[in-house]
Amino acid sequence: MRHPSAAKSIIGTLIAITYKDGLLDNFDHRVLDFFAERTPAELDDKKRAITVQNLLDMTSGLDWTEPLDGRPETSRKMVNSRDWIKFILDRPMANAPGETFNYNSGNSQLLSAIITKLTETDVADYATAKLFGPLGISTFSWAGAPKFRTGGFGLAMLPRDMAKIGYLYLRNGEWEGQQLLPSGWADKPLHATIDMKLRVEHDLRYSNSFWALPNKHVFMAVGYHCQLIMVFPNLDIVAVTTARDFCPFSRMADFISGAVTSETALPPDPAGAELLEAAIRKISAHKAAESGSTELR
Repeated sequence: MRHPSAAKSIIGTLIAITYKDGLLDNFDHRVLDFFAERTPAELDDKKRAITVQNLLDMTSGLDWTEPLDGRPETSRKMVNSRDWIKFILDRPMANAPGETFNYNSGNSQLLSAIITKLTETDVADYATAKLFGPLGISTFSWAGAPKFRTGGFGLAMLPRDMAKIGYLYLRNGEWEGQQLLPSGWADKPLHATIDMKLRVEHDLRYSNSFWALPNKHVFMAVGYHCQLIMVFPNLDIVAVTTARDFCPFSRMADFISGAVTSETALPPDPAGAELLEAAIRKISAHKAAESGSTELR
């Protein structure tokens, strides 16, 4: 199972952890400071002003064509280039940083490179030590890029492990008594204010590499073809989907929240839980037999 764009939310989470660890001094740190060995093309005051927070919020201002309802032209050019970081940093500026939202996988690729520079280790290794390991996530695959892991796509995880990421955010960054994320970080996506300007989903907002529907009290890690981690803090729910088709986020949120019929937790049902686990095991074995492989796809 793949959820390419949801990788951006993981990268954003890891950047938050570097801040908690004292490796990143602040989110307003200028991006070019981390690439002092490079001389970007068309360097101007706008490009110098790009911050880590701009990358997290997709407001870097870099000229980039990757519409959510169209062809990712610039991302394809990046992938076909020999040096992805050079390709991104050499892009001209279309807007001033912070001025407007523009979906851009290059932003997340720069964040991946920054994590590597700050931690002096591979992003996947840092994720294992600081995020996946504590959450008990051991099965995943993460594609490589020239010099750095892919930041905007290429991460594959199991649905139950996707749910653990959502649960970490549902519990404000705490897992089994350990605070993994900076205080207040997990609460920010629910109050996202950056307008994504989508023609279909007008209420979608963006913050810290998460999508949000603040009017429906839900935020999401979103991957291609409806690979979703949906967090409903008010309902104390995490929902994960791994569909193979596009889905309307507002309707999905309504379906899930509408299924909640009790304000309190249901009583334990060991027999029902065992039936569910048996059904999941049966489905999992059937799928594995069909593919002949347990490789994540």
